[in-house]
Amino acid sequence: MIELRGLHKSFGQNNVLAGVDLSIERGKSMVIIGGSGTGKSVLLKSILGLITPDQGQILVDGQDVTQADRDAFLARFGMLFQGGALFDSLPVWQNIAFRLMRGSLKRPKDEARDIAIEKLRRVGLKSDVADRFPAELSGGMQKRVSLARAIAAEPEIIFFDEPTTGLDPIMSGVINDLIREIVVDMGATAMTITHDMTSVRTIADDIAMLHAGRIQWTGPVGDMDQSGDRYIDQFINGRAEGPIEAIR
Repeated sequence: MIELRGLHKSFGQNNVLAGVDLSIERGKSMVIIGGSGTGKSVLLKSILGLITPDQGQILVDGQDVTQADRDAFLARFGMLFQGGALFDSLPVWQNIAFRLMRGSLKRPKDEARDIAIEKLRRVGLKSDVADRFPAELSGGMQKRVSLARAIAAEPEIIFFDEPTTGLDPIMSGVINDLIREIVVDMGATAMTITHDMTSVRTIADDIAMLHAGRIQWTGPVGDMDQSGDRYIDQFINGRAEGPIEAIR
């Protein structure tokens, strides 16, 4: 579904991506791991066309993203942002239905609201949440609303950017389980970037570790603990000593 070929991206003298090759199969959940500043977000933004790579090719469903019609291309994606990114001035249902009330996906207001309430139920929230504002919700509820927005338009591909940031361990577990359940039920192709190894083990079918601008290791999540790769072993076990230099 998604194929990256020889992707390079630099910002001045900082070479963030230095030849990334990666394939994500249709209907699979790929989790990208790696230290802070290794380029995970740059990779995600490059696929969405928010950043233009210096070199390389990105194919989505066999089509070069640079040749795609932007509106039709982006309509295939859903996105759960790291900080939720809800609009403070809009009630919950309008946050969820934001995309459904604009552009090529535009629906009548009543229909968009009904879809929003159905998606709220899908993430375990009651319909009375629909008319509240984000500031009236807990962090966990806001994250669920953000997840409902990500799936509102039934996207083929969903990106999750650090989905459990700022949540306590119990709510993180709830969100991880919800993401896994929704991705499986929808048959969507998913890409998640995260530092949270609990999320990795819950959400992933496959994982890829990004280090020094390249994919250091990739494979099924079940092979991660016996990968034989020193970099991934150090990262998943949180060891200070190893080939990945800790900044002191």
